[in-house]
Amino acid sequence: MRRIIRWFAGSAVIIALSTNAATISPEDMLSMEEKHPDISQRVTRIIEDLHYSRPQIDNSFSSAILDRYLDTLDGNRLYFLNSDISDFGRYRYELDDRARDGELEPVFEIFNVFRARTEERIAYALSLLEIEPDFTIDESFRFDRSEMAWPSSEEEIQDVWRKRVKNDGLSLVLTGKTWEETAEILSERYERVLTRITQLTADDVFATFMNAMAHTMDPHSSYMSPRDSEEYRIQMSLSYDGIGASLQLEDDYVTVINVIPGGPAQLNGLLKPEDRITGVAQGEDGEVVDVIGWRLDDVVQMIRGPGGTLVRLQILPAGAAPGSPERILPLIRDKVKLEEQAAKSERLEIEHDGLNYNIGVIRVPSFYLDYEARTRGDEDYTSTTRDVARLVSELESEGIDGLVLDLRQNGGGHLSEATELSGLFIERGPVVQLRETRGNIQVLDDPTPGVVYDGPLAVLVDRYSASASEIFAAAIQDYERGIVIGQRTFGKGSVQNLFNLDRFMRAPGYGQLTLTIGKYYRVTGGSTQHRGVVPDIELASLVDTETVGESTRDTALPWDQIEPTRFRADSAILTDVQLLESRHTERAAEDPDYRYLQSDVAAFGELRNRETVSLNLEQRQADRDQLQLEQLARENERRLALNLEPLESVEALEAVDTSDVQLDQAMRVVADMAALAGGSATTAEAITTTSATISQ
Repeated sequence: MRRIIRWFAGSAVIIALSTNAATISPEDMLSMEEKHPDISQRVTRIIEDLHYSRPQIDNSFSSAILDRYLDTLDGNRLYFLNSDISDFGRYRYELDDRARDGELEPVFEIFNVFRARTEERIAYALSLLEIEPDFTIDESFRFDRSEMAWPSSEEEIQDVWRKRVKNDGLSLVLTGKTWEETAEILSERYERVLTRITQLTADDVFATFMNAMAHTMDPHSSYMSPRDSEEYRIQMSLSYDGIGASLQLEDDYVTVINVIPGGPAQLNGLLKPEDRITGVAQGEDGEVVDVIGWRLDDVVQMIRGPGGTLVRLQILPAGAAPGSPERILPLIRDKVKLEEQAAKSERLEIEHDGLNYNIGVIRVPSFYLDYEARTRGDEDYTSTTRDVARLVSELESEGIDGLVLDLRQNGGGHLSEATELSGLFIERGPVVQLRETRGNIQVLDDPTPGVVYDGPLAVLVDRYSASASEIFAAAIQDYERGIVIGQRTFGKGSVQNLFNLDRFMRAPGYGQLTLTIGKYYRVTGGSTQHRGVVPDIELASLVDTETVGESTRDTALPWDQIEPTRFRADSAILTDVQLLESRHTERAAEDPDYRYLQSDVAAFGELRNRETVSLNLEQRQADRDQLQLEQLARENERRLALNLEPLESVEALEAVDTSDVQLDQAMRVVADMAALAGGSATTAEAITTTSATISQ
C-alpha cells in the first residue's frame, strides 16, 4: 500500500487547486485521432437522416449530449467538482456543431480533467486505508448519488469518499476479514479503478462520446469502436466457451445486460439482468477474486475458459445496495448451443377443483431461426415455429386439456418467427405493423392460414419478455385467442439497423453504428414501445418494474398510436377474462406458495427503496441478521401451511427448492378455461357459481 501512495506522490499529475482546475502532464493527455472527425461527421448525418425520431441536432440536443457524457463519466457524482461542471458549461451549446464538423477537442479536454480527478480521488482513498475506520460511529452512506448535485468543495467530496471507503471496508469486515486483509483488497480494487482509467485509449474516449450522443436519442442506438465491434462479432459467433451472458461496466460494477438463451446461465436460471458480478473464482476451491473496478474485458477473460470447467461468480443481486448479502453462483462453462435454445415441452398433471387436468407447457426461450439453412433451401431448417408446431402435435397426441406458452425471460429474436408463431394460433389476418423513419407502414400478416391448436391457451410473460415476445403476446391478446398471464412486459417496441461504418468509409477501423429506424405497432394501432403488453391476469414477481424495462430509461421512445388495421377477433374468450381473474384472485389468496412469493416481493421492495446503509458495524450486522430471520420466518410460515417440517436455521434456507409458483398459477387458470370450454360441466358450474357470489 505504501508503494502505491509513493507512486502517486511521484507521478506527473499536476493539480491546480487554486483555480479548481485539474490537469495532467501533456504526455498523458489523450487527444482526437485523425479518423475521429470523419466518423463523427458520418454518424451525425446518418442519425439526422435515418433515426426514427428524425432528431434535429441543435443547441437543445447539444445540452442533452453534454449531460449524458458527464453522467457516463461520473454518473454517481464521485469525481468531478461542481466547479468542473460549471467550467464545462461553456461547451453546452457547441457540441452539436462540433459533432457535425468533427471538432471534438472539448470531449477530450473533459475526459482529461476526469482522469486527473480520478487520480486525486484514488490517492485520497488509498491514504484512508492506513487507519482502520471507527465502525462504532452512527452514520450512514448514500450509495446512489446519481440524482444529487456534484460536490461543491474538496472537503465535501473527501467526506463522500471517506464514507465510500468505510462502506467498502465494512462489507468485507462483515465476511470475517481483518482490517489488514480488507485494506489489501481495497487497495488493489482502487488501484484497478485508476488503471482502468489510465489505460483507456483515444478510441475509447471517442466511443464514449459517440454513445452519449446515440443514447440521447434512445437507449438502443449505439456506436461500437473497432475493438468493441470485434468483441461483438465473437459473441455473435458463439464460438467461445463461457456462461452465456452479455455484460457491461456500470459505476465500477460488471453488470449483466441480458442472459443468452441456450447458454449455461440461462439453463441454470439464477443469473438475472441487472445482477452485478463482484467476484470470480475458478473451480470448486479457487479463491474469489474481487473484480470491482476491473476493466470489462479483463473480467470477461476471467469468466471465459475451457468448456466443461467450473467458474464461480459472486453476485450482488439487481437493486440491492452495495454491502448487501451476496451469493455464490456456480456455472459450468460451455458454448451457447442452438439445441439448448430450442423450445421444449412437458405435460403436467394438476389436481384442480377435485378433478385432474393435463396441461401442456411449452417453454420458448427465444425466437430463433437457422437463417442460413433456410436460405440454402434445407427442408429441415430449425425455427421456433416449426419446433412449437411439432411440440403441440405431440402434446395433443398425448392428450391435453389446455396449453401454456411460457415466454418468461424471452428477449425476442427474429421478427418473422414472431409472425409465424402467432399464425399457429390465429386463423388468418395481420399480426403486427411496422412503421419506418419516413412514415411508411408495413403490415405483416399471418403467412399460413389455419391453426395447429384451438384449445384453451395462455401466454405466460414477465418483465424480461421483450420485442418479438411482445409482438406474439399482443397478437394473442388482440385476437382474443387466449389470455396473457404474468407481469407487464419490457416495452421494447423499436427496430434497429446495423450500419458498418467501414463500408461507408471504404476503409477498416471505423467501427459500426446501431440505429433505431422503426417501431412496432399492434393490430389495434397501439405501440408495444414503452408500455409493453399488460397481462389480462397479473402475477406477483420479484422483478421490479421500477428498475427494469423500457419505461425506466429516460431517453426511451414514447408510446404512441397509429390507425388500427383490419382484423377479426375471436370474442369467445372476452366474457371469461373477468371470471378467470376472480377465480385466480380467490385461489391465490389461499395458496401458501403464492403468499410466500408475495411476501418476498414486499420484502425485496423495501430493500430496493433504501437509499442509505448504516456504517455502524453492530447495526449493519443486526440489519443483515434481521433480514435473514425474516426470510426464515416467511419460509416456515409457508412450510406450516403445507404441513412440512419447519427449518431450524438460516443456513438451511440455501437447500430449499421452491416450486415454479407463476407456472402453477398459469396452469390453474388454463384448467379453469378448459372447464368453461366444456372440459368438465361440474367444474364449469362451480366456477360460474363462485363468480356470481363474488359479483354480488
